Amino acid sequence: MLRVAVAGGSGYIGGELLRLLIGHPRVEVALATSDSLAGRRLDSAHPNLRGRTDLTFVPHDALPERRDSYDVLFLALPHKRTMGAMAGHLELADTVIDLSGDFRLRDPRVFADYYETPHTAPELIGTFTTGLPEWHRDELRTSDRISVPGCMATAGILAVRPLAEAGLLTGEVAVDARTGSSGSGVSAGPANLHAERSGAMRLFAPTSHRHEAEIAQSTGLPVRMTATGVEAVRGVQVLCRVQLADGVREVDLRGAYRKAYDGEPFVRTVAYKRGAYRLPEPKILSGSNFCDVGFVVDPHGTRATLVGALDNLVKGGAGNAVQCLNVRYGWPDETGLEFFGLHPN
Repeated sequence: MLRVAVAGGSGYIGGELLRLLIGHPRVEVALATSDSLAGRRLDSAHPNLRGRTDLTFVPHDALPERRDSYDVLFLALPHKRTMGAMAGHLELADTVIDLSGDFRLRDPRVFADYYETPHTAPELIGTFTTGLPEWHRDELRTSDRISVPGCMATAGILAVRPLAEAGLLTGEVAVDARTGSSGSGVSAGPANLHAERSGAMRLFAPTSHRHEAEIAQSTGLPVRMTATGVEAVRGVQVLCRVQLADGVREVDLRGAYRKAYDGEPFVRTVAYKRGAYRLPEPKILSGSNFCDVGFVVDPHGTRATLVGALDNLVKGGAGNAVQCLNVRYGWPDETGLEFFGLHPN
């Protein structure tokens, strides 16, 4: 059994990591950290874990003391907290999987623009592999430093990159992203109280959302992104409006997706002409590690809307991290990630 530790285990992403790892047949959870809940049981923060574990949270500074008890360290800590401590974290485990935004962007100048602070460990950025198995599988097989992409970035990359790689797109990508309230975390502030969020469609990032830079970095295309909070608890849906290159037909788009994702267990092309779920819909993906991608070509055949949908806490975070773990250690991608989602939900 591979022994793992989860740093930042009291948040939503930390809770999903614990749910998936506790159920993983090849993994033993050795410890989970939380400074605010140290000494309390894991199910005090995550009631869905009742009866599944007797572990209690330990403070974050217990990680060095317990370094011999785990092989892999998952970091589910807030953005901008991980980078300053990363050099120390890398000494604590054979493999480190970071779910913060601190090592996703390859250019420290771009990081400073989007995160509004200089990167404090730029020398480490290039040592991390992007944790998206569909596009970085070969590197992940041997990488012990993995940075998992953001949730809206994952949906956008999986929707756009096959067409960009095939040379089917030209010009700028306009991304309209919608996300549920869990994407804001457990300490999101007054704007995410139920009384404020219920019934609202809040455009919380009209420009310059951090995931915009990730999509641009991965696709090589200029990207402009807006992000709106909607009433759902879980789920991300991105609409990517693109200009098609001359002569591109609908069959070319479908073929590019088939070529990119044939054999990939967690990406499905959903682009039907009829039915209630003819395009990707996050509601039916809740709890699963799937990302559905789809497209619609406009009547003139010159533009298309690409759609990506996923559960922000699973394929958009913890599930993707576990999938990376599986790839790194030579296990089937689906190990511990077999749940298909619910319908109706």
